[in-house]
Amino acid sequence: MEKPRLSFWQIWNMSFGFLGIQFGFALQNANVSRIFETLGASIDQIPILWIAAPVTGLIVQPIIGHMSDKTWNKLGRRRPYFLSGAILASLALLIMPNSPALWVAAGMLWIMDASINISMEPFRAFVGDMLPPEQRTIGFSMQSFFIGTGAIIASALPYVMTNWFGISNTAPAGEIPSSVKFSFYIGGIVFFLAVLWTVISTKEYSPEEMEQFNKSEIEKDPSLIRNIEFLPYSKFYKSGLVWFLIGLVLFILFDFFIYMDYGLAVFFGGIAVFGLLQLLVGFLTKSGKINNGFVIVINDLFKMPKTMIQLAYVQFFSWFALFAMWIYTTPAVTRHIYGTSDTTSALYNKGADWVGVLMAVYNGFAAVMAFFLVWLAKRTSRKTVHSISLICGGLGLASFYIIKNPNLLLISELGIGLAWASILAMPYAILTGSLPKNKLGVYMGIFNFFIVIPQITAAAILGFFVRTLFADQAIYALILGGASMIAAAIMVYFVEDKD
Repeated sequence: MEKPRLSFWQIWNMSFGFLGIQFGFALQNANVSRIFETLGASIDQIPILWIAAPVTGLIVQPIIGHMSDKTWNKLGRRRPYFLSGAILASLALLIMPNSPALWVAAGMLWIMDASINISMEPFRAFVGDMLPPEQRTIGFSMQSFFIGTGAIIASALPYVMTNWFGISNTAPAGEIPSSVKFSFYIGGIVFFLAVLWTVISTKEYSPEEMEQFNKSEIEKDPSLIRNIEFLPYSKFYKSGLVWFLIGLVLFILFDFFIYMDYGLAVFFGGIAVFGLLQLLVGFLTKSGKINNGFVIVINDLFKMPKTMIQLAYVQFFSWFALFAMWIYTTPAVTRHIYGTSDTTSALYNKGADWVGVLMAVYNGFAAVMAFFLVWLAKRTSRKTVHSISLICGGLGLASFYIIKNPNLLLISELGIGLAWASILAMPYAILTGSLPKNKLGVYMGIFNFFIVIPQITAAAILGFFVRTLFADQAIYALILGGASMIAAAIMVYFVEDKD
């Protein structure tokens, strides 16, 4: 018994929730650095304030993935998480622009990103649940289309509010402009309604149906089922000790002999904590306390399929570049092109509004190209499409350095948009065909590690680089991001695409 092919409109409905998710995500990406600077953050503090987002994803996504694999209730398997995440994220979007202080804004970013992750992770597994293998590329591309469409509107909203409706984009020192506030209010409403549409319009398969569908796919490829096989405790002890000592030694070395800030402290501390977690898993395994989600997820992490390991390197360098762009585009454009760092000035806010337009353009181009990439992948390969797209994105990001006319940055955004469309579809389409069917959710969550770890790395080291190596010139962080994306393009060719 094989999964039936779904119609275009069925795939449309099951993906529509991503319109809302990306609406919130795009408002966050385009405006949070602006909010932080307005509330008094210095240029080298911005990365560490952003670190809440990837750390949240690192923790939340594998937990939600594991839980959604095991959930079946009246709403289904994945839909309960879509809805609960949407409610929490919508509330966070309403509160965020009213933050009275920098620490409140940083805390709201943490809550907002956790909520977005609760909705987003099951959406990735949803494609594997609902679609047969031959429709998965179009399924992820449909998500890319809605991601791009939602981000077009959300990223441009502050600009639209000011230039179309006359709402002020300036405010007294320490206050968020009204154009940004109204944009976040609209985002909260759109997020909830879009996800609600998917919850109402799409019915999930029953556990009995899923069992029959998975049985058919497993008969064709037995590697797509994986029983729980626990690794020996000695492996976790050895590996955990190594990771803990590396983190500890780097922390001491930098703290006493080189340079230490909050970002580096979190980075090195994270390495040591990962070692401690492995030691804890080793202890629990030795004690026979293995029937819990924590031990199972860490075991699954160490037993990733080969294709997933290969894609992890591609994802690392791709998302390092993206995070550098999200953190530093606003200060890079306002300083390098508009020539100001005064957050109360009309010129700074004009530049910050233009950044929103730029992000709308790359997301819009991504939406347009999403289905073209599906067509091109069928005639070449998913690997070829992804590699070319990443090269275009890297060149577009690096070109910010040589362009002085802000209007010409629109051309750069086309390359970035092509890369974004591919990043949102091709790795997941390649990955899904290699994953065990009984662990689709948890492995989608673990795959998120290789999205958030590069973001944590970027948040940890880019502040150090900008302050000590780049003389507070954020534009060099964008150049570094471009080089990272091109490195990811090279690594694509070493990935095994099973189907």
